[in-house]
Amino acid sequence: MDLLIKNVKIVDATKSIYGDVFIENGIIKEIGIDINKDCQIVDGEGYTLLPSFIDMHTHLREPGYTYKEDLKSGQMAAIKGGYTTLCAMANTNPVCDNKEIIEYVINKSKKLNLCDVIQISSLTENLDGKEIVDIDEMIKYTNLFSDDGKTVFDENIMKEALKLSQNYNFKILTHCDPEVDIVKRDLNLLEGIGGNLHICHISLKETLDLIKEFKNKGLNFTCEVTPHHIFSHDLDYRVNPSIASIQDVNALIQGIKDGYIDVIGTDHAPHSREDKTKGVPGISLIEVAFSMVYKVFKENNISINKLSELMSYNPSKILNLNSGLIKEGYEGNLVLVDLDREYEIDTNEFISKGKNNPFDGIKVYGEVKMTVKRGRIIYDNR
Repeated sequence: MDLLIKNVKIVDATKSIYGDVFIENGIIKEIGIDINKDCQIVDGEGYTLLPSFIDMHTHLREPGYTYKEDLKSGQMAAIKGGYTTLCAMANTNPVCDNKEIIEYVINKSKKLNLCDVIQISSLTENLDGKEIVDIDEMIKYTNLFSDDGKTVFDENIMKEALKLSQNYNFKILTHCDPEVDIVKRDLNLLEGIGGNLHICHISLKETLDLIKEFKNKGLNFTCEVTPHHIFSHDLDYRVNPSIASIQDVNALIQGIKDGYIDVIGTDHAPHSREDKTKGVPGISLIEVAFSMVYKVFKENNISINKLSELMSYNPSKILNLNSGLIKEGYEGNLVLVDLDREYEIDTNEFISKGKNNPFDGIKVYGEVKMTVKRGRIIYDNR
């Protein structure tokens, strides 16, 4: 697809400039001033153009839990939020631990032609933490493995998984509960064995201190925070991990500033009203994630370039994608946002089936106006 976006502030992890962006056959072909092409043209005057967002941690619920979310509703919510790539967790029903389930998700997502969906395989069969899945089979479809939603408590399983992650070059996305104890265990194992590790949704200052300690020693791994763990504190709303204290939140924000936190992953976890009434943990937020994060960054004097680094560039690097920057030769995956727009979160307007979000009525900054995937406008709210 060919598309020309003109008169726009162009921002990514490396720059802030003004001009035009031309996408040809899905690839960014030219960035400059007064570009003229015979193709679809978007006037971006007054808006900011960013690389579209990449979510390394989301729950699309299909198969098995389509009353909470399905592949279409989840991806429609995602593109409204400016996302074009989603890494979908394996805690479906049946669990995504075999080729039939992963092929189902991949094939249906291709037919929908909305987001690029990277389906994560469970690390252990049926998420039971006892036996590692058939890596030889699953590596044909994905290089991400996670038992997210459950902790791998068996240290020998985690050791074997880390060894395999080296041999097969895949990444383990580790869910740590109790957070501090499991993060400490996993980092000690990583230091001794090696491997490819990404730590999901940290929430505590004590965890961040461990991450700083091991990163300062030169250990190579990545970690993420969610929008809700920096947006709020001391909130009695069931998520896993829990929303922590103001001291923890301030530490996480400082960790972002200091470069210890690599990624913002939404942990979008839609649920029915009935499930939330029963106390099931999770929050639906992918379509307001950018606005929540931008509000926090704006109020803490963190640049929009840093936001783009954590929501686009770093995830792209980790996943080995040709995106995450507005640069010639990169895929034309972009999001047009109005940084001056202030609005109230309204869960009644969510496209997601999950309306479970405690921030209904709270004011946020920055609104997604248009999402572009390989030069094709897939969401337009201008």
